[in-house]
Amino acid sequence: MFGLESATGVDGALLVIGVVLVEAIILYVGYGLLEQLLGPTVVDAIGGNK
Repeated sequence: MFGLESATGVDGALLVIGVVLVEAIILYVGYGLLEQLLGPTVVDAIGGNK
């Protein structure tokens, strides 16, 4: 997808680590925003606030 399969050596390892780190940060922020926006609605829908 990113052409990382041809990355070799120390530079390649650092590139893969960097891409994985950026992806993890994006997912963490994205899921946090979704939880803030949809969390209360989902809890109410499943009967958490009676």
